[in-house]
Amino acid sequence: MRGQPGRTVTSRVLALLDAFSPASPALTLSELARRAGLPLSTVHRRVAELLAWGALERGEDGRYRIGLRLWEVGSLAPRGLGLREVALPVMEDLYEVTHENVQLAVRQGLELVFIERIAGRRAVPVRTRVGGRFALHATGVGLVLLAHAPTEVQERVLAAPLERYTALTVTDPGRLRRCLAEVRRVGYAVSDRQVTMDALSVAAPVRAPEGVVAALSLVVAHDRADPLALAPLVQAAGRVLSRALGGTPR
Repeated sequence: MRGQPGRTVTSRVLALLDAFSPASPALTLSELARRAGLPLSTVHRRVAELLAWGALERGEDGRYRIGLRLWEVGSLAPRGLGLREVALPVMEDLYEVTHENVQLAVRQGLELVFIERIAGRRAVPVRTRVGGRFALHATGVGLVLLAHAPTEVQERVLAAPLERYTALTVTDPGRLRRCLAEVRRVGYAVSDRQVTMDALSVAAPVRAPEGVVAALSLVVAHDRADPLALAPLVQAAGRVLSRALGGTPR
């Protein structure tokens, strides 16, 4: 980009792809240029290349969307693909027992990424999607992943501003630190109306030989939730999945 001599062609392409979001899945050239911070002429050239390769698609309305070629490439990511294939039968069993939302997430940096989800037809609506990211401090899976993350990761999260999603979201670092210690002690996490005021999640760790690699959760309506009854179910599913991955369940 002019005025940014250190910006490479690769960084410009990545900026274009990063311009899309769940709230803005379809964008015009002008919107892409504005969101990516690139000149329109540059965007025009790079978008043409991305269209030809299949990373982008153009709809009848003239707007651009992420193309299926990127999904094909993304599905090859070993951490998500292998874990998802092993986890799905376990998640399906947990869903059949509860008929509630079942979620599987991994940590990436200071956020979590949902890599699989089974949504109950009559279950409480959730704000997650497969491939979506979320903060670590508010959800059940996030609390499990953060509790078992390296100390450096925990300290970086605790030192940063903690976003408040509801009046019950834990945003005090000291209180969050105590919550994480409790998660490690009891072996599961409960997020009670911390993301939305109608939902509660119970999550347990998934272990591989290298340690906790994922978290599995149930998300249920708060008014019919019994965390003490749900926790053993989630923990049992987590142990089954851990054994399948060669980990040592606790």
